[in-house]
Formats: sequence, C-alpha cells, structure tokens
Amino acid sequence: MNHTPDTTTAAGNGGNFDPRQAAALLDQTTQQARRKFTPSPPWLLAARAVGVLAALGAIWLTVRGQHPYRGPTGADSPILIAFIVLNFIATVGVRQRAMSGVRGRTRLRPAEIVILVAAVAVVPVIMWALYEAGVSFALYPTTVMFIPGLAWAAIMGLREGWRGSLMGLAVAAVGVVGAFAGSAGSWLVAGVGLCVVLLGRAVAVAWGQHRSVARS
Repeated sequence: MNHTPDTTTAAGNGGNFDPRQAAALLDQTTQQARRKFTPSPPWLLAARAVGVLAALGAIWLTVRGQHPYRGPTGADSPILIAFIVLNFIATVGVRQRAMSGVRGRTRLRPAEIVILVAAVAVVPVIMWALYEAGVSFALYPTTVMFIPGLAWAAIMGLREGWRGSLMGLAVAAVGVVGAFAGSAGSWLVAGVGLCVVLLGRAVAVAWGQHRSVARS
C-alpha cells in the first residue's frame, strides 16, 4: 500500500520540510541571482568613474592653456581611445557573463535599443547645425551628453519609475552645465560630472544590494 508523503516529511533523510522555510530560501536565492545578474556592478561603475575622470581630466590639462582654443591635440587621442576601448571590453565582458541565460525586462527591448542608437547618432548632426549657426558650445564635449542622457532617462523612467531616470537626467544636467564652462572648462565639467554620476550610481546599487541582504 502506497502512502502519500506528509508535508512534514523531508525527501531523502526524514527531516522536517517547512513551506515557509522553502519560500524564504527561494526569496534569498532570487535576491542573490539579481545581485549576480546586475549588468553594472558597483565596482565596475566606480572603475568607470575613476577612468573617465582620469581620461577627461588629462585632456583638460592639455587644453586649459590654449589661447585661442584649438581643441585636444594628437597626443590626447590615445588617452581617450584607450579609455573607450578598456571601458567597452570591461562592460561587454561583465555584461555577457552576468546576463547569460537571463531573459525578460532585464534586457533592453529592440525598440529601446533603436531609441538609444538614434539618440547617439543624431548628436553629430545637431552639433554641426549648432556650429553652423554660430553657437559657442556646439563642439563642447558635454554637448554630446544631453540628448543621450534624456533618452536614457525616458527609457529607464518607463521601466523603473522616476528613480530609474535619475542617472540619465544627471548626465543631461552635466551637458547643460558644460555649456557655461567654456571650451576648455567643459572637459573638466565632463570628467568631474560623469565621475560624480557614476559614483552616485555605484553607491545606489551597493545600497540596494545591502538592503536586499538585510531583508533576506
């Protein structure tokens, strides 16, 4: 005669099985998975912050004494290219490992990717139009940040609410401040501003992970 196992009997060793403990274990595992699958962990955001400050700060040191302003020299290009390449490699490597097997709202949808790509692609056109119109800040590095920052704020705001839009709005704000900093000063504004934004995001992510651990 076969007996249906009681819910208080554990599989295998005859221990007790508590559904509440199972629910707690499931919740803890979910929280750990979310922390593991974070595309931009705090350490990577902090590394980006230091890197962008070092790269743009170095360029600012070379252009601040230019009268009239002539822009970054050929010696500055390797600095900027090295930062872009290293940041790209680190971001792609961490994201691919973190997002392996992950589906759903964690990934950007195709329409969101199209919006972000369009926001970046339209920037050179707008900068050229402003330059032709004689606008002084047309070719400032911070001018590049305004439209992509607003696009990211809109996408993340729809995904996560107003808190999700803060980083994009902060990047756009750096672009606005840079317009008043002068041609050379805008490089310093870009470096310091992006560094502060990324460090703030790193702290927010770390705090969120800490709260998840405390609740589990």
